[in-house]
Amino acid sequence: MNVIGFSGLHQSVSYKKMQFPGLSSREYRVAQGFDSAAALVTDAGIVAAAAEERFTRDKATGAFPAHAIRYCLREGGLTLAQIDYIAHGFSYEPFKQYFAKTDDTRKQYDHVYSPDVQRRNLDEYFPGSDWRKKLIPVEHHLAHAASTFYPSGFAEALILVSDGMGEISSMTVAVGQGAEIRVLRQVSALHSLGILYGVFTVYLGFYFGLDEYKVMGLAPYGNPRRFYNQMAELVRLRDDGTYTIPLFASNRTQLEKETHRGVLGELVSRFGPVRDPGTDFTQRHKDIAAALQAVLQTCQLHVLRHFRRETGIENLCMAGGVALNCSVNGLIHRSRLFKRIFVQPAAGDDGSALGAALYVQRLHDPAFTPRRMTAPLWGPEFHRDEIQNALSAREDCVVEPAKSFASLCKQTAERLARGEIIGWFQGRMEYGPRALGNRSILADPRDPTMRDRINARVKKREGFRPFAPIVTKESANTHFEIMEGEEDIFAHMLLVTQVRPGFREKLPAITHVDGSARVQTVSRENYPRLWELLRAFEDIAGLPVLLNTSLNVRGQPIVCTPDEALDTFLFAGLDLLVLGDFLVTCKAGDVGESARRATVERIRIGVG
Repeated sequence: MNVIGFSGLHQSVSYKKMQFPGLSSREYRVAQGFDSAAALVTDAGIVAAAAEERFTRDKATGAFPAHAIRYCLREGGLTLAQIDYIAHGFSYEPFKQYFAKTDDTRKQYDHVYSPDVQRRNLDEYFPGSDWRKKLIPVEHHLAHAASTFYPSGFAEALILVSDGMGEISSMTVAVGQGAEIRVLRQVSALHSLGILYGVFTVYLGFYFGLDEYKVMGLAPYGNPRRFYNQMAELVRLRDDGTYTIPLFASNRTQLEKETHRGVLGELVSRFGPVRDPGTDFTQRHKDIAAALQAVLQTCQLHVLRHFRRETGIENLCMAGGVALNCSVNGLIHRSRLFKRIFVQPAAGDDGSALGAALYVQRLHDPAFTPRRMTAPLWGPEFHRDEIQNALSAREDCVVEPAKSFASLCKQTAERLARGEIIGWFQGRMEYGPRALGNRSILADPRDPTMRDRINARVKKREGFRPFAPIVTKESANTHFEIMEGEEDIFAHMLLVTQVRPGFREKLPAITHVDGSARVQTVSRENYPRLWELLRAFEDIAGLPVLLNTSLNVRGQPIVCTPDEALDTFLFAGLDLLVLGDFLVTCKAGDVGESARRATVERIRIGVG
C-alpha cells in the first residue's frame, strides 16, 4: 500500500489577509496551518519526507506542498495513479458545528478548513485523480500521535501531544498499544499551553509559531523566581491531570482572537511593556522567559505524573510543537517518570504529514506493523555527478576532489582544529527542523570565541543563542550527563542535558550559560560519514565533539540542494564547504570576488 501524507493549510494566511487587512507581519503569523510537508509510506516503510520550505525557500510556509509531494513520488518511483490514499493532517469536518456559530467562523471553515478546500488544491496541482475517494482527513492530534508512536519501536506507550492547537484541541493524552491508539483526555484549544508560550514569544519581540526556541534559549539567562508566581497564576492545574488558562478570555472580539491583542494587553498590565523587535534584552525580559519556561515545565510534569500513575505505562512518546522544547524534554527525562522516551524528530506540524500517512496506512492495511525508525534522513540526496554539475557552473569557487574519504575527513578536521568554520553537505536531507549532520555548519567547540563569531558573522542573529554539540555515541556519556545505554534517546537533538563539569571549560562554544547542551549522539551505523569526521577530529583535538548548527543563515530554511549550499557558503563567509567528496573554497582575485559579490547580493535580497 502506498500512502502520501501532507500537512499545512494553504489558504490560511491569504484568507486572514482578506478578512483583516493592514495587520503586521507578526500578526499574520498568528494562524493555523504552517510548516506544510509531505511524506510517503509504502510496504517498505517510510520512503520519503520533506517540508515544502526546503523547495520553495519560504521558511515555515503553509503553502500547499506540491513540490514536496512531487519529490515523494520521484523518490518512491511512483505515479499518482499508484498512490492508494492521500492523507491530510487535519480533519475539521467532524467539528463543523463549532464553526457554525458566527458568520466569521462559517466563512473561515468554508475558505480554509473544509476538506473540499483540500480537494480543490489537489485538483489544481494534481488534476485527473478522484480525490473524493483518495483523500482521507486525519484528526490533527491523531496524526501527531501516530507520527511518534508508530516509529518509536515501543509495543506500548503513553502518548503526549501538545501544540498550539489542532482542530479544537491543544493537548491530547493517549495510549498506544500495538497498532492501536486510544485517546484518554484532551484539553481545549481555548486553554492552550502552546499558544500561551507563543503569545509570550510575541510579547518578547519575536514571531509567533516560529521563534519559540529563541525564548527557550533566552530563559537560562533569567531568574525564574522573579515572575514565577505571577506566571503560575495564568494556569490552573486540575486534579484530573489537565489544566485551564482563563487568560484567553481576554480576547473578546474576532480581531483579538486572530491577533491575541486582548491577551497581550493583559500581559502588559501584569509584566510591563512589550519588547520592541530589534531592541536590547533587559534582565526583565530574561526573567520573564525563565518564568515562562518554568511554568511550562511544571504543567507538562503535572500532566505526565497524573497519567503515569493512572495508566502504569513505562514508555513515553511525544509530538506536537511543544515537544520541540528541548529543555522540557530534558527535564522529563531526568525526572525518571518513564523508563524510555521517544520524541518524533519532526515533532511540529511538518511531522503530522508523516503521522497522517502512517495512520491511514494502519486503517487500510490489515498487515500494518509499526517499525522502529533510525535516522530521519528521508529528504533529497544528490549524487556525485549532480554535485559536479553544480560546481562546474561556478566561477567563484576553487574545487579540490578528495583522494579518499579518509583524507577528506583528515583535511576537514585539521581545518576545524585551526578555528575554521565549515559547511558540511552529505547524503539525504534531514526531516524536521534540526540539522542532524547532513546539512550542517561545523566548528571547533573548544574555541571560547566561536559562539559569538558564528552568531555575528555567519548566522547574523541574536548573541545569546546557543549552539548544539554532536558527539560520537561511544563517547557521549564521557562528556555529557547521559547514562550508558540511553545514548539513542539523544540521537535527534531534542533533549537538553548537562555538560559534565570537567568538560565545561574545555567545550565553551557548546556549553550554555547554565551548563547545559542540546546534545546529538552520532552512531557509526546511521551517520557513517559524520562519525568518521568526529573520529578524525578526536585524533587531532583529543575530543570527538563538534559544534553543529544548520547550514543556513537568518531567515533561510536549511539548504536542500548543492547550489543552495554553495550560495549559503559564500553568503555566510564560511572558510570551507565540504560538498560530498569535494572540498570547496572561495576563489581569490577579481573574477572570484565579483562572482561572490553577485551571489551574496542575490541571497541578501532573498533573505530580506
